[in-house]
Amino acid sequence: MERSSVPDPKIIAVTNQKGGVGKTTTAINLAAALAMAGQKVLIVDLDPQGNASTGLGIEPQDRLMTTYDLLLEEAPLQDVVRETGIEGLMIAPATTDLSSADIELVANEKRSHLLHDSLRAVDAQALSFDYVLIDCPPSLNLLTVNALVASHSVLIPLQSEFFALEGLSQLMLTIREVREAANPRLRIEGVVLTMHDSRNNLAQQVEADARETLGELVFKTVVPRNVRVSEAPSFALPVISYDPTSKGSQAYVALAQELTAKAG
Repeated sequence: MERSSVPDPKIIAVTNQKGGVGKTTTAINLAAALAMAGQKVLIVDLDPQGNASTGLGIEPQDRLMTTYDLLLEEAPLQDVVRETGIEGLMIAPATTDLSSADIELVANEKRSHLLHDSLRAVDAQALSFDYVLIDCPPSLNLLTVNALVASHSVLIPLQSEFFALEGLSQLMLTIREVREAANPRLRIEGVVLTMHDSRNNLAQQVEADARETLGELVFKTVVPRNVRVSEAPSFALPVISYDPTSKGSQAYVALAQELTAKAG
């Protein structure tokens, strides 16, 4: 495959097989914060629920080409990506069609590398993204494996609640298996604590346990439980656009700064 001289984007899988931990919220708002800081960013919506697409204002009837076409029909990334209302932020949208992809991928001998190859094709490089954030489904299936094989690193949102750390062991095992089988350079970008209520003793204990167990892997930035973050998707906006002064917005701006500082 011909290579271009354009620098590769940093590809990050945003994943946790446990649903309701702020995964899509983190993907949308971190991407928006990076874009507003001058980065060119792509979100790859790999969740059949398509919540990242909806949250950025892409109506289902407007998703003519999706990540299903990218993976199963080998459509060029340029044909799939859509502009969002945020300058510098694009999205490869998803629909429920993607829910059958896991079964259809099984028969494909390149099944684990389809997203990897799509994001590294010449047409994809021509789009010159600085960051690609992959919003994974809330399960450890072939779609998630595609994301892990395609990525340089993994960002794990972790809800500040009881049993939060217990669910990490299976994800860590999957990451190790992908490293051994297909992507030896895959690393953990970090764990970000979400939906955190600093007044709650349990949330404080979960944070203390996470930092003790995972050390430097836990981002300093903690995303608070914030009504503005919850409201923003119903307006098809990231919280950073919906209410830039809210604590949720400020947290995602800080997370973007922490992420880029680590990369630098």
